[in-house]
Amino acid sequence: MDTDVRRYLDDLVAVARTVLGDDLVGAYAAGSVGLGAYQPGRSDIDVALLCAEPIPDEAKRALVAGLRHEALPCPARGLELVVYRRAVAASGTAEPGFEVEVNTGARMAFRATYDPADRPVADGHFWYALDRSILHQCGHALLGPPAAEVFADVTPADLRRLLVDALGWWLALPTPAGDEPAPGAEDAVLGACRSLVRVRHGRWLAKTAAGRRVLADGDEAAPVIERAIAARLGGTPPSGPEARAFQQRVLDEVARAA
Repeated sequence: MDTDVRRYLDDLVAVARTVLGDDLVGAYAAGSVGLGAYQPGRSDIDVALLCAEPIPDEAKRALVAGLRHEALPCPARGLELVVYRRAVAASGTAEPGFEVEVNTGARMAFRATYDPADRPVADGHFWYALDRSILHQCGHALLGPPAAEVFADVTPADLRRLLVDALGWWLALPTPAGDEPAPGAEDAVLGACRSLVRVRHGRWLAKTAAGRRVLADGDEAAPVIERAIAARLGGTPPSGPEARAFQQRVLDEVARAA
């Protein structure tokens, strides 16, 4: 693990211990860190905390205050942290189910949400169960039991429904209509590859690894996927229409599987 990231995660757990005390029963690195694909300068740091009981509002706000970038500088683009009750993590629910979440960082807009009901539907409610599914497979324990023991996976039916929702959400984002390279299109393409690999092969992979796995399947969109992979290393991304065409094809395949 990147040294700066390791130090930051240690400090983050210490702040959470100070605020939550014995109610903190687990802390897990997710996302690119959990998948072993952290890319300095590009990746976020994703963390899930587990608590034993519901968190009082005062403690939620104290936790957010202690983890804001201004209080604990994040060495990555930003921190995306979600706190779950242990019972929610173990339930396999497809609902958001979080206690509190916070996004914060030098290059990330600050956001704190203290109740799932306050999360706008337009921003997507599918993220949380998908993240817990990834944690079930490859979460990196910073505190507490192995992630696979505390995060239950969602059912196959719920997984496919959530992936359909996620792919539809990505497709609804605005993208340039012309043939020029579209910054960010690489994430859309490789994110779709990750969904496709999960459905076809039953595994979560990091975005670039998922792109390579789909290439190994002999996908007809190989040129678009190859450009998306190259763009992660500073190359030219696909155009908006190319990305959207691939995303739609993946959505159609996942929907058929559902």
